Amino acid sequence: MADEILKLREIITENLRIQKHSESVTYVDTDSLILDLRAKQNHAVFARRGCGKTLLMFKSAEQASEDVRTIYLNCEDFKRHSFPDVLLVILESVFSELQANCHGWFGRKRRLKQIVQEVINDINKIKEQPDERTSEVRTESEENSTNKNSISLGAKSSGLDLGLKSDRSATASIRVERAFQEHQSKLKQLDIRLPEYKRNIREFFQLSSKVKFVFIQLDDLYHLDRVHQAFVVDYVHRLCKDLPLFFKIATLRHASTLYVDRNGQPFGAQERHDFQPVSIDYDFGNFEKTRRRNLAILEGFGKQAGMSKSEIGALFKGEGFQRLVMAGGGVPRDVMSLFLEILPSVSSGDGRIGKDDVRISSRSNFERRIEELKQDSQDQEQEGLLKGIYLIREFCLAKQNNIFNVSEELLKRNEQVRGLVYRLLDYRIIHNCGTALTHKSQPGTFQAFAIDIGCYAHLRKLEGRFNEIDVSSSQAKERMRSAPVMTLEWLEENQSSVPSENLEGELLSE
Repeated sequence: MADEILKLREIITENLRIQKHSESVTYVDTDSLILDLRAKQNHAVFARRGCGKTLLMFKSAEQASEDVRTIYLNCEDFKRHSFPDVLLVILESVFSELQANCHGWFGRKRRLKQIVQEVINDINKIKEQPDERTSEVRTESEENSTNKNSISLGAKSSGLDLGLKSDRSATASIRVERAFQEHQSKLKQLDIRLPEYKRNIREFFQLSSKVKFVFIQLDDLYHLDRVHQAFVVDYVHRLCKDLPLFFKIATLRHASTLYVDRNGQPFGAQERHDFQPVSIDYDFGNFEKTRRRNLAILEGFGKQAGMSKSEIGALFKGEGFQRLVMAGGGVPRDVMSLFLEILPSVSSGDGRIGKDDVRISSRSNFERRIEELKQDSQDQEQEGLLKGIYLIREFCLAKQNNIFNVSEELLKRNEQVRGLVYRLLDYRIIHNCGTALTHKSQPGTFQAFAIDIGCYAHLRKLEGRFNEIDVSSSQAKERMRSAPVMTLEWLEENQSSVPSENLEGELLSE
């Protein structure tokens, strides 16, 4: 079976990062998500990195009906563009894609290409103009709003300062207002041109002899500066409205701002009103479902390598596979990447992956996640996120438990705690284990989270040193109800213990 295992490694390696036209990869669709995304409706796909957002986009486009064509744009390509040019470049890319496929998709009428060229020329003219900045940003208003926001959170919240803000804060709206005022000139021109662009697009589809609908896929929206995301979504949404255009966005939920309130006016696109959300995140809240999904993906790769399901199962011993899913946070890419890393190390033994083999490799996996966080998070947030990881890890080590609870009321009213917890979920540093849980010793409802196995991988023998709740156990939820509660008071009291120098080194030290 050695040849089949080598083939399996090759197939998984080639498909860890999905590229366009990855024909060999099958999307494991247990919830009819491809059918949802094929619908002529606006959608936003939410999931952590590595859960298959891009693959779902590609496969839904491949299976779209005959009268639909798809324009795919990866926002990572635009993350170095300043604002508002990033919006102009995205619009130009959409129309350039239409132009490139004009004859094949829509027919050979000369007017079709002429319409698209007119819009592209107009966008380029706006892009080349200098941006007239204004100084109408109300600094005093920002300070007042921030102060009011702090007061509304209660006096206790003022003691915790990680420099993290959620997209629901008053400051988020102020930042959008500042961006709008600073770049008013080009945005005004785009707004003035919008009805004309829509008339041109309407005429374009009326002339088309083949395609009647176009889906605009914006993948990895979170790569754009967060304060500018709402501008991009707002314009794309208005461009699509009342036309045979539909947007499909894929992003990290808690690293994205799709909608804000600007001076009492909705700005962007609002969930369930302007688009339907699609969540493809499988977490520890339903571990068995998450385990089955990851196993189905591995078995799918095994099938391509000529291996049966039983042969895939024989690569693990004891709780090896459950532990692999735990170490990967339930995220398919992380689970498969860990599998590739561990497999050679067990070849000299019985060739099977066990619980302890996963523990040894989970440390390096945690280090990679820290590196990804540094690459993907906004510069102004990195220090706060690293401080938060340090505090949560110290809390769990002090309480000798891999699970911690946070009051849902605290998450609702404190933007520092909410911003920290939800961003670390996106970066797979902590993992969701349950919501609306009651605690055995405290009133209210709680959300339960597990710290990454890599945080305590150095504890080789857990007995007497660390109480690990096995999230794959049928008794896990009951045991979580007795897990320690991380409070605002604890965070405030212990934030001074965070190292001021070499914080990343401290996080990665044993």
